[in-house]
Amino acid sequence: MSDSHDKYGWTAVPRSQSVLLKDAQPKDPEPLKVSDIDLPSSPETYNHSMRVFYYGQALVKQHFKQFAPSTETYFLTCLLHDIGTTPTNLKATDMSFEFYGGFLSLNLLNECGAPKPQAESVCEAIIRHQDLGETGMISTVGQLIQLATVFDNIGQNPQLVHKETIEDVVKAYPRKGWSGCFAKTIREEVKIKPWCHTTVIEGFAEGVEGNKLMEPYD
Repeated sequence: MSDSHDKYGWTAVPRSQSVLLKDAQPKDPEPLKVSDIDLPSSPETYNHSMRVFYYGQALVKQHFKQFAPSTETYFLTCLLHDIGTTPTNLKATDMSFEFYGGFLSLNLLNECGAPKPQAESVCEAIIRHQDLGETGMISTVGQLIQLATVFDNIGQNPQLVHKETIEDVVKAYPRKGWSGCFAKTIREEVKIKPWCHTTVIEGFAEGVEGNKLMEPYD
């Protein structure tokens, strides 16, 4: 594996978050502010995507320094990971939203001249960002966005991010009722695509609505 592939997040890590966290032996999180995390220059995007970016960067800084995919690659993944959930894109295909979103992102990044390993890393991470499980391996970018999205969406692994970090991120990028909004999108996809990959996460919509960690900020 070349250094460039490592740079773009093509390092294999356990798909199982429980195994990953056990091996990493994460320390108690310290508070981080949005200003403590460098942000690549990019157009503004959805608040959820920005929160996922900052939470993911906090995880790398404090628990998973060995991941270290390029900040730009992870940022692109965060910006584009839910592109398949827009009203137009959700109904434009019979494919599951994360699969369609991965292909849309791959085409977009190729058209913009992104390096091939970077474009494909973003695509794979988006396709697999809901591929939670206890077996096999996944790329660092894929695992990182899994960790950050389930943290923001259902409050999973609350011990990994300090409360003051959450408060600062939410202050910069408010949730504005995100839990209810995303739960509605989940149910809409399942209704129009009962075969969709989202159905592998049992009780997903209810878990999003019952996100106690983020409830005070919704």
